[in-house]
Amino acid sequence: MALRARDVMTSRVVTVRPQDAISAAVHKMTELGFSALPVVDEAYRLVGIISLLDVLRHRVESGDDTDTVGAVMNRDVLSLPPRASLGLLAHRLRAYGELRVMPIVERGMLVGVVTRSDVLRGWSRPGLLGRLAGRLRGAEPVETLRSTRRAGNRSDAAHVRDIVSTPVVTARVSEPVEEIGARLVEHRFKSLPVVDEQQRLIGLVSEADLLGREPLSGRRGQTASAVMTREVVTLALDDTVAHARLLFAERGLRVVPVVENGRLVGVVSRSDLL
Repeated sequence: MALRARDVMTSRVVTVRPQDAISAAVHKMTELGFSALPVVDEAYRLVGIISLLDVLRHRVESGDDTDTVGAVMNRDVLSLPPRASLGLLAHRLRAYGELRVMPIVERGMLVGVVTRSDVLRGWSRPGLLGRLAGRLRGAEPVETLRSTRRAGNRSDAAHVRDIVSTPVVTARVSEPVEEIGARLVEHRFKSLPVVDEQQRLIGLVSEADLLGREPLSGRRGQTASAVMTREVVTLALDDTVAHARLLFAERGLRVVPVVENGRLVGVVSRSDLL
């Protein structure tokens, strides 16, 4: 049976109100690791969405975090019903570049959200026999790799070396997309730098790259080299935080690799800059 939005969505949704301060939205997003939050009114009707990118752009334009969510949120929100197919979800999330959270709405009310990770998780979900076999074998423990984020100086004059996250979980060129997708889902990452044996950065593979331009088609059996983005925007350790913020805001970036002499030494994310 084809999977639907209701099969993969998160129904207990963290939200904010239009009258909430931007600082409250930032706190929720950074503490919980979310890239965006739906904005609802008192009747739980969807009225907008606010993302970390919206906040970064607001700050670059000298906006204040005491301003309200309603002042910066995107009011033109794309949503889908619970019956929407997984293929349609993948297509919408891939087609709209900055869209990483799809609100699920029924009769005007917000009933859930689906992220790119949810779609990949649904795509990778084993069948009934696979799940039964997994239970019989017993799940083997997997070591969790996390990046260590420095609680450094985030002032405009500070440098990328003060906020860079290390070490970095990476992918290799010849690695199958199924394995990369599973790692993204497991560690809740949105993208992985692709490196060679000398840790030289040669590309970046994201959830959007794995979803493809057509709904979940033609990806199985491929490797990172077939889907990765080769023209990667990077930062240097000596770049200022102000430069990094402007780069993220202007290009709508989520994660930027940090390189030194061509080799990957860390990454900077939107939340690092906040």
